[in-house]
Amino acid sequence: MKFPIFIADAFTAKAFRGNPAAVCLLENKLDEDMHQKIAKEMNLSETAFIQKLHPTDNFTQSSCFGLRWFTPVSEVPLCGHATLASAAVLFHKIKNMNSTLTFVTLSGELKARREEDGIVLDLPLYPVHPQDFHEVEELIKTAIGDTLVQDIRYSPDTRKLLVRLSDTYNRSFLESLKVNTQNLPQVENTGKVKGLILTIKGEPDGQTQAFDFYSRYFTPWFGVAEDPVTGSAHTVLSSYWSQQLGKKTMHGRTACFQILKNLLNLKLVFLLICTIHLKM
Repeated sequence: MKFPIFIADAFTAKAFRGNPAAVCLLENKLDEDMHQKIAKEMNLSETAFIQKLHPTDNFTQSSCFGLRWFTPVSEVPLCGHATLASAAVLFHKIKNMNSTLTFVTLSGELKARREEDGIVLDLPLYPVHPQDFHEVEELIKTAIGDTLVQDIRYSPDTRKLLVRLSDTYNRSFLESLKVNTQNLPQVENTGKVKGLILTIKGEPDGQTQAFDFYSRYFTPWFGVAEDPVTGSAHTVLSSYWSQQLGKKTMHGRTACFQILKNLLNLKLVFLLICTIHLKM
């Protein structure tokens, strides 16, 4: 069986930068184990598989497709940058004629809309709940040692643990923090946690653009030590920081890229140049 595979660099205007994802266009169904074998061969944080839903569908004219995402070791329920990559391939490489695409996924229907300056994605917004420190103390200590923690929240929908570091820390501290991810799957093997978000409050206005929050994301449970830009993590970060700051418009930055402008209407605009807009 032959089918095209594209490599798309999200959140950048230059090749070999941003967050890459592989995109596979499937004319026919694959054997289940082939998805994982291909993702392992691609060896990127995510490989996306776009599947026709009906025999009469085609990638140029149809507007609704199945979409699945795989890391090199496992299928994941949601991936933002690989969804962006999938929409970009269909819109810009395959020349899909529709202005809006619908992807049927494990996280429900996700829509991608073409706009003049990018692509808008509809992603879910997941609530977070207070998490008792003692229940996750070993996980946190293993990951960041004695780093001061200000708040801990848990998202049962995504199985992500959000750890807010002390407000005394700044961006450079977060970016240079050495995080031990190698032992996390052994420390937390109950299945409750599948992703770790480290975040801090942003800094006040200065000579450069201010950010409301900074973050890094780790998911060794899915075989990815650190994912530089993660849409699924921002479905949790957006919920948390909107509550904490009382804001519906926010700017966020990952350790690697400025990627987010939040307007909590769950429309992520991937500009393909390192910026996302979340609108409510």
